[in-house]
Amino acid sequence: MSDYVDLLRQLIQTPSFSREEAATADILAAFITSRGVNVERRGNNIIARHVVSDTAPWILLNSHHDTVRPGQGWTRDPFGAMVEDGVLYGLGSNDAGGPLMTMLASFMHLRRYATLSHNVMFAATAEEEVSGNDGMAMLARDGVLDGVALALVGEPTQMQLAVAERGLLVLDCTAHGRTGHAARNEGVNAIYAAMPDIDWFRSYRFPQVSDVLGPISMTVTQINAGSQHNVVPDSCTYVVDVRVTDAYTNEEVLDVIRQHVASAVVPRSMRLRPSAIPFDHPLVQIAADMGMERYGSPTMSDQSLLPRHIPSAKIGPGNSARSHTPDEYITIDEVERGIETMVALLERYLGVQP
Repeated sequence: MSDYVDLLRQLIQTPSFSREEAATADILAAFITSRGVNVERRGNNIIARHVVSDTAPWILLNSHHDTVRPGQGWTRDPFGAMVEDGVLYGLGSNDAGGPLMTMLASFMHLRRYATLSHNVMFAATAEEEVSGNDGMAMLARDGVLDGVALALVGEPTQMQLAVAERGLLVLDCTAHGRTGHAARNEGVNAIYAAMPDIDWFRSYRFPQVSDVLGPISMTVTQINAGSQHNVVPDSCTYVVDVRVTDAYTNEEVLDVIRQHVASAVVPRSMRLRPSAIPFDHPLVQIAADMGMERYGSPTMSDQSLLPRHIPSAKIGPGNSARSHTPDEYITIDEVERGIETMVALLERYLGVQP
């Protein structure tokens, strides 16, 4: 097995729950520095650079090294990193250990070239699974991503190219009324006040539809009102899950919603943005020439926290359906072929001469 499979096993054996990734950051930093590469550490984020020119733009190769906590149903040790018949089992093996190794191995390979069209940055980020403030958001906030012209985010896509990703708005909505006695039909019922707005969320269709991701979806997922059976409620609160496409910004979607509903609408965050890369982008065209499927991803990643002006795509070995599941796994062949494919893609995009 390759050094990168050995490294992946070591990472799996080391718990790295979101916001608790210090140990795996240490492992990654030691691996990279042992190969003569300087490492910059910001919190639990590990950054390495290959500079070919002071004026060249940057390409970012990114994946995350945090994991969710193991749920019920595991029949193997989540931290065992056992290999059976070419299959590597363990928490984070698929999401996103395999993609992380692909990005790191590709970065190390590209260091052999003194001439490339871009400088190359590798970033292993923390807190991806919780969309935290001290992962990709920290790199954006601290200016680490200044000059990045393209980002490739490592996630399990079966080495197909996800050219768009939905953003997320979680809305806390409140319809107001006035209390009264139910027996006398007094007051203003906040539940009834909320019903037209809830129906609007159910039935409204945004006119612009993404070519890749389709329409925006809005789903009311929680509702709460009333204190007892004989009191007309003066407040009805409900939560709406909005999956935003690249046809709109989060701000534009929120403006439309507020224009149409009477309820007070408060977003929990505006940070988780939709992302996309044009079909005519050179990297996308090279991927198509290599036979890669181009599709819109329903799942979120660190793409949502990249600065809006950076085009990005998601790619990596493994299968998203295995993520966050008992007995998560990735095959050794998937990792090794993923590295080969990523290197070929990047060499063509960065102008490496055969």
